[in-house]
Amino acid sequence: MKILLVCMQYDYGDRSRGYSYEHYNFYESLRSLGHEVILFDYMTEIQALGKAEMNRKLLAMAEEIRPALAMFSLYTDQFEPETVQQLREHTKTLCFFHDDTWRVEYSRFWARQFDFFSTPDHYGESKYQALGLPNAIHFPFGCNEKLYFKTDAPKRYDVSFVGGWHPYREWLVERLRKAGFSVHAVGHRWPAGKVGHDEMVQVFNESRINLNMSNSASWDARFLMASPRGLLNRIRSPKTVEQLKARHFEINGCGAFQLSYYVEGLETYYEIGKEIGIYVDPDDLLAKVALYLSNDTLRESIAEAGHRRTLNDHTFGKRFAKVFQRMGLNND
Repeated sequence: MKILLVCMQYDYGDRSRGYSYEHYNFYESLRSLGHEVILFDYMTEIQALGKAEMNRKLLAMAEEIRPALAMFSLYTDQFEPETVQQLREHTKTLCFFHDDTWRVEYSRFWARQFDFFSTPDHYGESKYQALGLPNAIHFPFGCNEKLYFKTDAPKRYDVSFVGGWHPYREWLVERLRKAGFSVHAVGHRWPAGKVGHDEMVQVFNESRINLNMSNSASWDARFLMASPRGLLNRIRSPKTVEQLKARHFEINGCGAFQLSYYVEGLETYYEIGKEIGIYVDPDDLLAKVALYLSNDTLRESIAEAGHRRTLNDHTFGKRFAKVFQRMGLNND
């Protein structure tokens, strides 16, 4: 199937940050499934041509190549609604929403512009149905098994975290370190810096415990008292609820042990305590790290079970097959 993938090729449109999530997981996954994928990097185009010309160029490309599907991953206000409406004259359209649990008004506005749209929210389809938007497709994040895989490398780190710096995450890491645990934290704005994709997979495989820490703002009084910056961040942050993230599937896709924050619906993807570990608050995080570091057999059995479940149920191949079926598209 010919697919026009409209997304940022680079992370947040910044070439220096490397490829984007969409490039690694949508573009690469769809190509590996045998689809003909044409990537339209709207952020690079808008930087070179401006917003209006980028929109015109997208329409001209769609008219020329006549894709069976135009698949979007939006960012902010790069597109005009009229562009999407005109595009629907030439192809079916699908928009991916990654954060509609907190970008509520933005997602509801753009959902009306597309033939179909995705939601990672466990209750998303019902919520949109109640708004008169019946074409929501539940699409949690997934795993590209060709990019996230088990290496059986020896363990180098007791506890690791890979992800962007956030004041709440830093506070949790410092609590662990003060309790005597060694924590290897890497990513954007951490002192150790960002790592590339291959090194990230290596860290997952070489860690006894891989933390999956929320970046939703916390009302924990100890955090707010310890971090004036954290208090300001909490007041300003639009994020009020937890959500399922890509990291849930990526760590498990590497056959690595994951200790994650809890998010509603997680238990429908992984059996808690058997396929994934969770913590419910900062004190429980300390206790769970101590528990799992002291029990290799339990930790490794959970990692193995989570790996099997990921390959069986949570690859992008399986995710896209369900989406295309719902849209009435040929998956070939």
